[in-house]
Amino acid sequence: MNPGTAALARGLGVLELLADEPTGSGLGVVRLAELRGDDKSQLSRTLTTLAEHGYVERDPESLAYRLGWRVFALAARAGDARLLAVAAPVLRTLVRELEESVHLSVRQGAHVLTLLAEAPARTIHAPGRVGGLTPVATTSAGRVLVSELESKELASLGLASLERVLAEVRHCGYAIVRNEFEPGLVAAAAPVRGPSGTIVAAVNVSGPEFRLDERLEEAALRLVVAAGELSVAIGGPTEPPR
Repeated sequence: MNPGTAALARGLGVLELLADEPTGSGLGVVRLAELRGDDKSQLSRTLTTLAEHGYVERDPESLAYRLGWRVFALAARAGDARLLAVAAPVLRTLVRELEESVHLSVRQGAHVLTLLAEAPARTIHAPGRVGGLTPVATTSAGRVLVSELESKELASLGLASLERVLAEVRHCGYAIVRNEFEPGLVAAAAPVRGPSGTIVAAVNVSGPEFRLDERLEEAALRLVVAAGELSVAIGGPTEPPR
């Protein structure tokens, strides 16, 4: 294998290891070298190059590496084309009806990755950056996305304490979060299901508490309908499994 090919293979291998790291806290150079069986100095150079181009980022405190913003931006553009295509007009309709920010998201380990975002023409609205990551534990979309995971997998993600909350999400068919992700921010989310019936994405609405809180349950029910439409459009079930 020539040096260029070897360097490329090393970089791709690093990205795969970081993508498989379940906690989102990242991996250090030593651990990556152990997992890859690579020379530490070579691996450090690879990580430096990846960081310079935004494919990995280094935590300044733990010095661990995580996937960088460019990977998630690429993932957002290369996601399920059918889902993205049918979701865009649905999200725009929801924004017109609810007059709040609406997002389509998927799970990346213990984080939520925003694939699409639509915002109203209001001065004050909830932010939502395509390619941005937010925690599963404190977001409505995150709770929907992990609501049907087994206890063992929840524990591996550090989410065992959410089991009772997630049981309520399964019972209602949607998740509601108030002032947990950010003070003064409330949100609701509903699941989008793929052909096998499993949850593949979440649609959520979020906005300032003073404006959205009184109609949050009503908004959640509207999201359930919209998410159901998206599920059917990508070959999912017409009714959620019981």
